[in-house]
Amino acid sequence: MNYKDNKYKYPYFRDMINRGDIIENLEITGFASEGKAIARVENLVIFVENAVPGDVGDVAIYRKKKSFAEGRLIKLIKPSVDRIDPFCTHFGTCGGCKWQHLSYEKQLMFKQQQVVDAFERIGHLELPFINPIIGSGNTQFYRNKLEFTFSNKSWLTKYELTNVENHDTPALGFHVPQRFDKVLDIKKCYLQDDISNEIRLEVKDYCLKNDLTFFDLKSQIGLMRNLIIRNTTAGEWMVIVVFHEDLKEVREKLLKHMIVKFPNINSLSYIVNTKRNDTISDQDVKVFYGKDFILEKMENLTFRISAKSFYQTNSLQAYELYKVARNFAGLTGKEIVYDLYTGTGTIAAFVSSEAAKVIGIDYVEDAINDARQNSIDNNLKNLSFFAGDIKTVLDDKFIFDNGKPDVIITDPPRAGMHEDVVKKIISASPEKIIYISCNPSTQARDVQMLTEHYIISKVQPVDMFPHTSHVENVIQLLKKN
Repeated sequence: MNYKDNKYKYPYFRDMINRGDIIENLEITGFASEGKAIARVENLVIFVENAVPGDVGDVAIYRKKKSFAEGRLIKLIKPSVDRIDPFCTHFGTCGGCKWQHLSYEKQLMFKQQQVVDAFERIGHLELPFINPIIGSGNTQFYRNKLEFTFSNKSWLTKYELTNVENHDTPALGFHVPQRFDKVLDIKKCYLQDDISNEIRLEVKDYCLKNDLTFFDLKSQIGLMRNLIIRNTTAGEWMVIVVFHEDLKEVREKLLKHMIVKFPNINSLSYIVNTKRNDTISDQDVKVFYGKDFILEKMENLTFRISAKSFYQTNSLQAYELYKVARNFAGLTGKEIVYDLYTGTGTIAAFVSSEAAKVIGIDYVEDAINDARQNSIDNNLKNLSFFAGDIKTVLDDKFIFDNGKPDVIITDPPRAGMHEDVVKKIISASPEKIIYISCNPSTQARDVQMLTEHYIISKVQPVDMFPHTSHVENVIQLLKKN
């Protein structure tokens, strides 16, 4: 079906497009969220997988709604000038690194535009001059944490379904997008230092040789469940093995094998998780070997990171991000600073040398414990940390006890800030707000609520996640006179 040949014959041609149709010679015109590209048939937007703006090709429609459709590029007729060869053999099947077929220069351009679009279309806000996005020095092997899943049945590509006899091969890898029960076996991942690949492959090989059962995600049976690997720029490694069954002898043989094979592991722990979901926030982490934390360094600071702690997953870019936040804060040494969603207190510690006092708040108690220990380890005496729901903690008494904030730095999760938290920030009335976000859409929504009392004065996007559509953004807001 070639819509260009039919659009005059069928005035409402877009209403005739259905699931299963193939649109021929479709030009890709832009990018959307989640790494998908955009094409249009009259007023119908089509989100296209594996395409690059400027591509022309045939697109198979697999979902159709009233106002949009979704499809995947099945035949590339004319490649975009910005298209490059993907470096990973798992590209197109794995849910990560969806933009690796697009030049990095163009990735940065689209990410910066994503910030503009979010504020103009969602927040209905006019932005001042935006500083050029800060690109990542490393575009491969830049992550410091990966979580892998065991599965008794590997997700097979069409080629493997045709050419592999045994379809019940186990996997240790990543969930296939939108399929919680399907796991793609990863041969080599370009996200974390290659030692991570060595650890993962060795664990899988040991399990296969010793008949350790891989988890069945549907029936919820099997021993081996998850593998979490963390590392730091200081060269320290943490490995957490998650089991579904409490088999001490079997477990200890595997963990001892890992110590022998990887003497560079600084922290080796395990979890026995018998519940249905994989989250470990409510689980008991038991140290088998080494410490219960690893150390990250930034400037003259040292941060301890435990199994459940949040730390920015691109350590080198986190340093660039924090430098932007510190610069936007413009501290003179006299200010009281509140750091909301402080996590392990990295930003709080990073700005503390230029502030009179810094107050960090986070709802994760384990993270706050790490933050307190980090302040002790770094001999930072002007830091205080509090655990609890921010919208509850940040009341008038808290502000009276700790001092009215001159600057508030906030770095919430992707969902953004609760409306009540925004109201509490307005009530606290700081002279300056530094809003760091990994989701410009929710950031724009929150900032829109703040603009009755504050003006947007500076904007700085930072690329923390090369080859993905995700972008970090820092906003400086100044109180209106």
